[in-house]
Amino acid sequence: MTSEWTVLVTGGAGFIGSNIVAELAETPNANVVVCDRLRTADSRKWRNLAKHAITDWIPPEMLWPWLGDRGRDVDLIIHMGAISSTLETDVDRIMTANFALSRDLFRWCAEHGRRFIYASSAATYGDGSQGFDDKSDLETLKALRPLNAYGWSKALFDIFCVREEAKGRAPPGWTGLKFFNVFGPNEAHKGPMSSVVSQIWPRIAAGEIVKLFRSENPDYPDGGQLRDFVYVRDVAQCLAWMARTGGVNGIFNLGSGQARSFADLARAAFQAAGREPQIEYVDLPAALSGRYQYFTEAKMDRLRAAGWNAPATSLEDGVEDYVARYLATADPYR
Repeated sequence: MTSEWTVLVTGGAGFIGSNIVAELAETPNANVVVCDRLRTADSRKWRNLAKHAITDWIPPEMLWPWLGDRGRDVDLIIHMGAISSTLETDVDRIMTANFALSRDLFRWCAEHGRRFIYASSAATYGDGSQGFDDKSDLETLKALRPLNAYGWSKALFDIFCVREEAKGRAPPGWTGLKFFNVFGPNEAHKGPMSSVVSQIWPRIAAGEIVKLFRSENPDYPDGGQLRDFVYVRDVAQCLAWMARTGGVNGIFNLGSGQARSFADLARAAFQAAGREPQIEYVDLPAALSGRYQYFTEAKMDRLRAAGWNAPATSLEDGVEDYVARYLATADPYR
């Protein structure tokens, strides 16, 4: 884009959202508007935005009045706002935030001819027994069986989007992205839902032993549970590319394309600290027992074919960058 344009990022002070804002704020002629709650000063969530010259900020309860007044200026909505905890038990709250709001924003973009990008999730794949193929035909999406209410809310919205497109009621450009295990700066406010790197770093920095979960699956050793870990910088750059170029429609995986173990992740963090690995294994919490994914790996063929060709940051390089530029510094915010 060469002329001035405006993008609204919901959840823009959150983990992935603030990294997207960081990328877009450096894009020439882009006006970046953030809709999010900043909580208390002690939560430090506001610091996720403090280094970026955003154009406007909207509290969530003012989103619809703002769109009614200023929506004519918006070219694109990037919808990252959601309840992302896989342990949340209030399903009405999850559905209100993750499905109903997403549905209404999708419809607003369709009615006003605006582009729409939203966060889906690898949690839609459930236990992975049906693979991680991001084909977005209705039958494939309906066959998925998520393991928790969070994953179900995301899967249901994916289905909604495909149905609306089939009826000719979709925005002029829309993209859903199934994020895999994202890690990187600006996630401290997530607490127990932050990445494993974020959670184990204080123990590594203090010279202590790191604890990982034992495996309940005989096919995977303790610490050998596999995930597609993707550095948040890669995710943000992909979203910024989509925002600038447009033309990528449908539902796509967004990961590194390579499954690695939690033990690999911990070893990379120890290496970044210059320490020999010290790992102890503990039982899965009762809330996760029987609902735990043992393998995820994003098939990236469709997104690559759509034009996203930047190489994925390796696990070791991503962890090294995260530690050296953020976690091990006095100012860990991007």
